[in-house]
Parts: sequence; C-alpha cells; structure tokens
Amino acid sequence: MKELFPLKQVMGFVFSLVLTAIALLVYFVDMSFALGMTILLVTAFVQAMLQLMVFMHARESEDSGLILSNVYYGVFIAVVTVFGSLLALIWGYM
Repeated sequence: MKELFPLKQVMGFVFSLVLTAIALLVYFVDMSFALGMTILLVTAFVQAMLQLMVFMHARESEDSGLILSNVYYGVFIAVVTVFGSLLALIWGYM
C-alpha cells in the first residue's frame, strides 16, 4: 500500500505551498525593494525547478540527462539575453 501513495508528489505540493506563502509574505511585510526582489527571484526559481522535477517527471525517463541539459541551456540563453540587454540598454554600452 505504501508504494501506491504518491508521497513525492504530496511533498512537492506542500513545498510549493510553502514557497508561495513565502512569496506572499514578501508582499505583506515591509522590506526593502532589493531584499524583496531577491527573495521573490529565489523562490520563483526554486519553485520552477520543483515543478519541473516533481510534477513534469523530468528525472523519471531514460532521457533525463538530455532533458536537464536542455533546461540548463535554456537558462543560460535567458541569462545571456537579460544581461546583454541590460548592458546595451541601461549600463551604457558604447
């Protein structure tokens, strides 16, 4: 009976609720903008990884290495795009 209970999914759901509550507390608690944005970005990244690993079953297939390498590549391209845009538009690239 123990193997029929989806403990991994239930724990992932509870952890998602905790991360959502932390993000909601950032809204209600008076804190600096930089601290609030840092907490929100960290919780958003952790929750996205949690959703990918637990609920989209990224590690349960035989192609898990390929799936995760594509995710890492996508994150790298997003970071390069964001910082490249900041460099060109805000930081005065000449």
